[in-house]
Amino acid sequence: MALSYKFAGRVACALLVGGLVWPVSGKPASAQEVSADKIIGALAPPPVTRGLNSDKPGMSAADHAFLNSLRHRTRSLSLDESDHVAALAKDRPKTDIEVYFDFNSDAITPKAEPQLNELGKALTSPELTGSVFTIGGHTDAKGSDEYNQELSERRAQAVKTYLVGKLKVPADNLIAAGYGKRGLKNEADPFASENRRVEVLNLESANEAKR
Repeated sequence: MALSYKFAGRVACALLVGGLVWPVSGKPASAQEVSADKIIGALAPPPVTRGLNSDKPGMSAADHAFLNSLRHRTRSLSLDESDHVAALAKDRPKTDIEVYFDFNSDAITPKAEPQLNELGKALTSPELTGSVFTIGGHTDAKGSDEYNQELSERRAQAVKTYLVGKLKVPADNLIAAGYGKRGLKNEADPFASENRRVEVLNLESANEAKR
């Protein structure tokens, strides 16, 4: 069974960025770290081939304006705004990694830092420079809607703050959103540890933003 509350009060929160799924377990964080290269491979947008993708619809002008309005946001997104972001994020490049939080806490733990450092390297790489990434906090179904919503927002913001402050990821390229216990990863087991996660995905690449 995945990490339980009896293990030093710690839980593992999967930082979901899609594609690769790294199960939550009791192994040391170093055994589960996803390298910057793998993150880049999963998050990089597909290459644009002249003549083949010219008719592919991009983000609408209204959605692009909405996205830009969030890039300078310092407060948490509203429920409607976070749902709009989730709709825009559908089918976008993503991958799964793990970030460890203390139980009932939004503090980044020393165990989480190596993985976040790899994420920071990926997000500042030439392949991903200029992309806009969504950091979406999620919880399991235990507890009230209001509490879980607030906790998920704080955890998403904690990841953004670490990436910006320590790894120099441009703040305008990161949008933090909380989803509480909405959008469970494991609907069959609402209390499963894999539901306690932070989701990160490439919402808009630099080339798409210029279109």
